Amino acid sequence: MKLSARNQLKGKVVGIEEGSVNGIVKIDIGGGNVISSTISMAAIKDLGLSIGSEATAIVKATSVMLMVD
Repeated sequence: MKLSARNQLKGKVVGIEEGSVNGIVKIDIGGGNVISSTISMAAIKDLGLSIGSEATAIVKATSVMLMVD
């Protein structure tokens, strides 16, 4: 599959917090880093996501904000 987004972070699903409409999927991308994504419960089921599944987080944004203390 080809995709225009260059920010692709591969990892394993380490957590799924199910809600009534949306769920939060946490993916361990290595180096002690975990990225989370809020997606619909329908998408979680359609993608067959479960703990231990391999998944790729794809980030495509027009702006990214940073903050420091």
